[in-house]
Amino acid sequence: MFGDTAISLITEARRSQALDTLLSYNDETVRNVVREIRSLDTDMQVAVTESLEEDPDAEPSRGVMCEMHIYNSSIQHNKRCLLAYLASRIDRLKDNYWASNGALPHVLNDPEIRQKLSPHEVDFLRQYNALIMDYRSDVLDVLDVAAGLTNPPKDLYVEVRVIRECGTIQTELGTVDFKRGQRFMIRRSDIEHLIVQGYLEIV
Repeated sequence: MFGDTAISLITEARRSQALDTLLSYNDETVRNVVREIRSLDTDMQVAVTESLEEDPDAEPSRGVMCEMHIYNSSIQHNKRCLLAYLASRIDRLKDNYWASNGALPHVLNDPEIRQKLSPHEVDFLRQYNALIMDYRSDVLDVLDVAAGLTNPPKDLYVEVRVIRECGTIQTELGTVDFKRGQRFMIRRSDIEHLIVQGYLEIV
């Protein structure tokens, strides 16, 4: 039946929302829906061509009009289901991105998340991150849009311990070389992303 495959994508998107998790990208079903859309479009074109061959000047018969309506409705139904499935995944990816305070490597280096993404979704995250970073650089002196605001910091400076070496970092007060085991009292906004990515921990 037309549209059954596309409905399964909607069911999967709802299951993802109910479980509050990102399920693996269903490449096979997406391809089947796209294939069905193309097949329906071809069938519709054939029906139109056959109708014109019978009598190019005549109005399409009621039967042909009904056939066109069924084909077109099925195509639009499949497209809506496919776009809804993709949109739900994009929303979930954005949630994961902001949950990591805009730390893209933290998202993409998580094997549990990475294996669930399609190559196009990985590209989307990279382009989305590039847009955020471009915007962030324009307003960073006023607001860090990537900083977590769920629990606003009470202190400007925070004491941290280095868990994993992350090399030399340029801060507003100068260059800091973070080596494992060291402690620093440093401005939170300079190292917030390192805390999120697991390089530093608050003491």
